[in-house]
Amino acid sequence: MHTSISEILKEKTLKPSRRSLPCLAQSHDEDGKKRIDYILVYKKSSPLVEKRVTFERNLRAEGLMLEKEPSLTNTDIMFVKIHVPWDTLCKYAEQMNIRMPFRKKSYFTDWKSKTMGSRFHLRCRQIKSWLPRNPMKLDKEALPDLEETDCYTAPFSRARMHHFTINNRHTFFSNSTRSRIVHHVLQRTKYEDGKSKMGINRLLGNGTYEAAFPPHEGGYKSRHPIKTHGAQNHRHLLYERWARWGMWYKYQPLDLIRRYFGEKIGLYFAWLGWYTGMLIPAALVGLLVFLYGFLTMDTSQVSKEICEANTTIMCPMCEENCNTWKLSDSCVYAKVTHLFDNGGTVFFAIFMAIWATVFLEFWKRRRAELTYDWDLIDWEEEEENLRPQFEAKYSRVERVNPISGKPEPFQPFTDKLSRLMVSVSGIFFMMSLVLTAVFAVVVFRLIAMEKFASFDWEFVKKNWQFATSGTGVCINFMIIMSLNVVEHPRTESEWENSFALKMFLFQFVNLNSSTFYIAFFLGRFAGRPGKYNKLFNRWRLEECHPSGCLIDLCLQMGVIMVLKQIWNNFMELGYPYGPSNYSLSLSRSLALPQWDIDWNLQPMNAHGLVDEYLEMVLQFGFTTIFVAAFPLAPLLALLNNIIEIRLDAYKFVTQWRRPMPARATDIGIWYGILEGIGVLAVITNAFVIAITSDYIPRFVYVFRYGPCVDKECLRGYMNSSLSVFDMGERLNVSEESRYCRYRDYRASPWSPVPYDFTLQFWHVLAARLAFIIVFEHLVFGIKSFIAYLIPDMPKSLCDRMRREKYLMQEMMYEAELEHLQKERKKNGRRYHHEWP
Repeated sequence: MHTSISEILKEKTLKPSRRSLPCLAQSHDEDGKKRIDYILVYKKSSPLVEKRVTFERNLRAEGLMLEKEPSLTNTDIMFVKIHVPWDTLCKYAEQMNIRMPFRKKSYFTDWKSKTMGSRFHLRCRQIKSWLPRNPMKLDKEALPDLEETDCYTAPFSRARMHHFTINNRHTFFSNSTRSRIVHHVLQRTKYEDGKSKMGINRLLGNGTYEAAFPPHEGGYKSRHPIKTHGAQNHRHLLYERWARWGMWYKYQPLDLIRRYFGEKIGLYFAWLGWYTGMLIPAALVGLLVFLYGFLTMDTSQVSKEICEANTTIMCPMCEENCNTWKLSDSCVYAKVTHLFDNGGTVFFAIFMAIWATVFLEFWKRRRAELTYDWDLIDWEEEEENLRPQFEAKYSRVERVNPISGKPEPFQPFTDKLSRLMVSVSGIFFMMSLVLTAVFAVVVFRLIAMEKFASFDWEFVKKNWQFATSGTGVCINFMIIMSLNVVEHPRTESEWENSFALKMFLFQFVNLNSSTFYIAFFLGRFAGRPGKYNKLFNRWRLEECHPSGCLIDLCLQMGVIMVLKQIWNNFMELGYPYGPSNYSLSLSRSLALPQWDIDWNLQPMNAHGLVDEYLEMVLQFGFTTIFVAAFPLAPLLALLNNIIEIRLDAYKFVTQWRRPMPARATDIGIWYGILEGIGVLAVITNAFVIAITSDYIPRFVYVFRYGPCVDKECLRGYMNSSLSVFDMGERLNVSEESRYCRYRDYRASPWSPVPYDFTLQFWHVLAARLAFIIVFEHLVFGIKSFIAYLIPDMPKSLCDRMRREKYLMQEMMYEAELEHLQKERKKNGRRYHHEWP
């Protein structure tokens, strides 16, 4: 990985520029070799030689040192190793406002800890030492001392270099910081004359270079045990203490992740770990609700009435080749429905709405602590540089930045509006494609319902509901996964936020559109016997089962959630696992250098962390939006995320090239999307309980129509929810079997107004609307109250930040005063009583 300076000087075509020559003596590491900060890869057979030569010449002019070396596995591949000398690091660290340590933090104690508080803390420590050790924590001895978390930092300045703690020039800038500086230079170096002819991204796009990446620090495996010989590098340490499957129950070493991969990736894993930990109480409560339904399944009054209804004749499910059937034939279906549609449904829906609020509020506090520990509190988005593509495209039009007061490229409103219209049109087109696919699934369900209801095989004919829902869900899952593969802002974060929002909108509609259909439209417009509504005057619209439509929604969510998580995990690891394993075995047999090994690894997704966040945010939506219909969703999400954390860690450490370390203060637009999902979850769960489940009809029956004899208030509910239809005239059947039952609240055929809605229908409808209003106002009120009670930043952290800001100002003044006094002593002057 390291290359001596003498090898560079021997290369005639790779002589460093005059600007970098004075730094050669300063660029040696302690072992006499130079650190490789970045790798460029190109093919010798590429015809774009002139652009590459110009680009590399300009890189040397910027102060970078380059050396070329051929690949040992491919004769057509050439590597360009980039090293950044000390002076160049300092120059760009100042330009990029990189914060560097200048003094150790001095922690202070308040007056309480100096008096009676000290004894209390001493007692707490003694009691804590007696308790068993938390198995989820990592051994502190196994992790390195990350010094930058214990230092005050300030934007680097060459004029005030004496302020900073520079014990060793070769380790003052970390590997991730050096890589970030090189990436900054690569993005802004020209390869041709012209303002738009710049940046490594364009050269990668036109084939001048094949790849550009910072190298890994070494291998992730060692022949010697880490307990006895220690870690050979940070990558090895990350693998042993984070990426191995045996570490699935341990906390993540977030400081080490941040140091190796950068703050942006560190925040992703911090958020994923926080989300997974918060799923534990949700999964436990959901499991208890499910167990309550399971234990009361056989004793449910509604299920017992359906299972005992041997004489209740139900109307045919299709117009042709379908016969009447007994209500007791759907006994199993009714019992399974009770698993998910029981008294605990409303409680769990309220609990999950509150859980989503608590999760987001406490994440804000956790994020504040991380940004403080990682020195991101004062890092504002204004410090983020313009995207090179934006800078090149709109360099002709400039305006003064209201923050910095400096001129910068500006995108005219007309251009922004036209691009927005094109983008919105594309999103609507993709959504219309999704809705067309959902309509096709609806038509399939109608055809399948008719075929299964008239099937020759008695088992299928008896369980036509499961057969229709199961095949419809499987077809819908295949459509979802097929459509998932279909698919110029100012800064990098704005570009990612824009792209993330578009991808979320499309995939959210793709994943949830069929679920919304089943939850709110299935069985609502079917009509009644003798006057059914038909699609294209051919297929009768689908009806709900007499025990309700919630089981269809539950089956839809369960199958898609399980299959989608299995498919995603396979595609994330199973697909790239083969090529990566082959490259690793090849590197071991040939003893390849690190850059050659990294070249054979998989590159990180071009969209960065968008796909990783998107998968988890969609899961969060699936877990909360329809959780009233599927209380096991948090448990499935928890089990998946335990695997997901280690799977992503394994990919980043072993399967992927090292991504460019990037800075970020939060998770970007995803937090706003999560808040929107939380609001939508309250609304949808209110409608699911009120419209899709049978909770409200049962509630109305108990308090208005039920006898409540011997504490069995639901006795007779099933009979009251079924109406009567006269089949005599239409089917020419006997007098004994001319009447059949169907699910609705309509008058009997012998009433003055046949088949008109009964008073019970209007009572149920009013109760549904009232429940929606009360539920939403109650839950939104609780959510707002909880959000008000939980501050975004812990008070102790606020006090600590204010204290450190005060100490920092004093230390900066003292350091400047000390420096001036040293300068005066050096010049032979003494000013003991003079203001410096």
